[in-house]
Amino acid sequence: MSLPIWLSMDKKQKKPILSWLVRDKYQGDETANLMADFARLRQGEPLPYIIGWVDFLGCHIDLTAHPLIPRPETEFWAEQAILEAKEKAKRGKIRCLDLGAGSGCLGLAVLKHCPNAVVDFVEKDKKLIPQIAKNLKLNKIPSKRFQIFQSDLFSYQKDSPSGKYDYIFTNPPYIPAGRKLAKSVIGWEPKQALFAGKDGLIIIKKILREAKKYLKPNGELWLEFDSSQKKDLAGFLSKSGYENIVFHKDQYDRWRYVTVKMK
Repeated sequence: MSLPIWLSMDKKQKKPILSWLVRDKYQGDETANLMADFARLRQGEPLPYIIGWVDFLGCHIDLTAHPLIPRPETEFWAEQAILEAKEKAKRGKIRCLDLGAGSGCLGLAVLKHCPNAVVDFVEKDKKLIPQIAKNLKLNKIPSKRFQIFQSDLFSYQKDSPSGKYDYIFTNPPYIPAGRKLAKSVIGWEPKQALFAGKDGLIIIKKILREAKKYLKPNGELWLEFDSSQKKDLAGFLSKSGYENIVFHKDQYDRWRYVTVKMK
């Protein structure tokens, strides 16, 4: 019989996992039974799913429906976006779109930190619509400040036109098919939120073909991508008639997101 995982780990591995579980799931109750959770860890399930939630820029993001787990890289650029959006919002209400919302973390963080913002959440997977609604409720966001649409990208605009936006924020699927990922990712997180064809750009290109129609003058698109895609993405943006294109690095010095500002 093999040792329980928490006994076979070295001290450096064991301490943070124990402290995260006790603090974030059991609210400091050190008498909680951790055996079931360590069994899940042993099977490769990501720790955020076991805890059940993550913090994203001060927002409580419930993960019950197993949406894509928000990453620090996304949190990094979301914080930059919110700083800019708050400046624009000083001049009046701003309309934002969280496209491919998943857990709703991007739009929720905007609503939390930008009182003059309203946000539309768009998500294709119907099982994640209640997840977004739950996270909005957990963070006490008034219903008058948001709408939620089940839609494949901009398809909702044909049936329920929602107008144009000051900001579109999106972290779409962009991982090239065939890339090897950690077992905790490929075995548990939604593949439709990860992979996007041979080069990983299928969804991004669909977004870019339509986004211009739904941005106001001086409106901005903030889009996450894989660092290996920068050259191809720059070419596609230029051919698609976009201007005012700026590529940005994340906190790990990797090309991670692009901003495009309309005239």
